[in-house]
Amino acid sequence: MSINKFPPKQRYNPDDGPVYLYGFHTVRAALDNPGRVKKALLATPNALLRLRESGELGKVKVTETTPKELDRLLGADAVHQGVALEVDPVSRFGLDDIDPLKLVVVLDQITDPHNVGAILRTACAFGADAVITTARHSPRETGVMAKSASGALDLVPMIEVRNLGDALEKLKSRGMLVLGFDSESEQPLRPRTDDQPLAIVMGAEGKGLRQRTRELCDEMVKLDMPGPIKSLNVSNAAAIALFAATAGRSA
Repeated sequence: MSINKFPPKQRYNPDDGPVYLYGFHTVRAALDNPGRVKKALLATPNALLRLRESGELGKVKVTETTPKELDRLLGADAVHQGVALEVDPVSRFGLDDIDPLKLVVVLDQITDPHNVGAILRTACAFGADAVITTARHSPRETGVMAKSASGALDLVPMIEVRNLGDALEKLKSRGMLVLGFDSESEQPLRPRTDDQPLAIVMGAEGKGLRQRTRELCDEMVKLDMPGPIKSLNVSNAAAIALFAATAGRSA
């Protein structure tokens, strides 16, 4: 019986390897972001033509490749659409870097990259000024997160804080109403008609908001849903919360 002495080539690991963004809209947004460090663009001939038709590529190194090679690099489950871009992670901001802050989404230990990416996409759609995450218990930037965000990683600033409680206190000192969401709250969310700056705070599925986070919220509300299921995936809940909280506002 023959034995293969050469171990199989390891596939790229998104958790500790370089950052590859993939998918047309994700890569296009990254190419258009002047603050993003772009290292290498891998694309099929057709995808490369489409990218060039949609805008400039800049000075990034371009390598033509095949769908099979991209599958081998990224994994068969990655919906890459024939294009991948190796980048440095997008720059994270501090609270003092973004002014004014009129609408922000705060994530309390949400670690799933699909959910964080989907929330970024929704936040972008509603014109949020930033998404706030903690330095710990939040996902590393990966192609999965970027694909779920559909370009929003390069459009909405991500603010990273070490202490979420201190960050909420600072938001309140800047005149923001801090609105926490919990399916067990007695108070249903009502559309707000005032123009007070708003911070919407979402917790991880299952655990919800931590006790300290709850204590610092000005109001705790729930999404008032008439059906038998009273809780939603956090990214879906964030979308409904952003709509309901902003629908009656003038801006």
